[in-house]
Amino acid sequence: MLSSMTAFGRSKGASADGARIITVEIKSVNSRYLDATVKLPRIYAYLEEKVKAYLTQRGVARGKVEVYIGVEILQQTGTDVVLDTALAASYIRALEQLRDQFGLRDDLSVMRVAQNKELFSLRAPEDGDARDWADIYPVLTGALDSFLEQRTAEGRRLIEDIWDKIAAIRKICTEIGAISAADTAGYAPRLVERIKKFLQDFDADASEQRILTEAAIYADKAAIDEELVRLDSHFATFREIVDRGEAVGRKLDFLLQEMNREINTIGSKAGNAKIAHLVVDVKALLEKIREQVQNIE
Repeated sequence: MLSSMTAFGRSKGASADGARIITVEIKSVNSRYLDATVKLPRIYAYLEEKVKAYLTQRGVARGKVEVYIGVEILQQTGTDVVLDTALAASYIRALEQLRDQFGLRDDLSVMRVAQNKELFSLRAPEDGDARDWADIYPVLTGALDSFLEQRTAEGRRLIEDIWDKIAAIRKICTEIGAISAADTAGYAPRLVERIKKFLQDFDADASEQRILTEAAIYADKAAIDEELVRLDSHFATFREIVDRGEAVGRKLDFLLQEMNREINTIGSKAGNAKIAHLVVDVKALLEKIREQVQNIE
C-alpha cells in the first residue's frame, strides 16, 4: 500500500522505573529524499543516529521528517554533574585578568561563574546507554506506529482519488479516439480535393497516384492512434508500479511526465476543436494527479 509523506504521530509514557516521563512527536512533509531531524535533550543527544536508523528500519524512505523527544525527569537515577576543573580555573583566571586590567568591580561568585554552562557536563551511569534507549524505545515505537498508520491511511485516500481521475482520463481518451477516427476517415478524401484544386489554380499537374500517396502520408501524420495506445500503456504501468507497494513516488512522477508528453502531442496533431477542448481537460486532470503524486512516498 502506498504511503503519504504527510503525517503526524504522538506518544507519551513513563520510563520503567517511573523516574522519567517521555514524550515523542513525529511529523513529516514532502521531500525528494529522506531528510530526518531528531531533537533530543542534550543528555540524550547521542541517541540521534539510533533514532534515525530506527525510522529507516521501519520503512520510512522519503519525506522531511522531524522527531521531537522530550524527557521530563521526575527524580534523578544516578546521573552526576561533573565540573571541568581545568577549564574552570582558566575561566576564573581570565575573569580576574579582566577585572585587574580594566579596574572593574570584583563581583566574582559561585553563581556568577556557574553561569558558564561549558564548565559542567553530565555523566550517566555505566548502563545509561542501554537504559535510556530501553526507556525511549517503546514510546518512540508508539509514536511511529501512529505516524505510519496515518501515512498509510492518507496514501490510501490519495490513490483512490487518483484511480478516479485516471478512469475519467481514459473515458475522455476514448471520446478523443472516436472523434479522431471519424476525422481521419474523411481526412484523406478532403485533402485529395484540396490538392487537386490547388493544382488547378496554379495550372499544375500531378498523377492521381501521387496525390493519393501524399494525402495518405499527411493523414497518417495527423492520426493519434499511437499516442492514445502509449497513453493507455502508461496507465497500465502506473497501476503496476502502485501494486508493488514500495516507495514509488518518484517513479510515478516520471511516468506522469511521459503521459503529459503524449497528450501534448495529441493536442498538437489533432485539428479538431472538440479534441482540443478534451485535451485541456486531460491535462488539468494529469496536473491534479501530479500534485497528489508529489505527496506519495
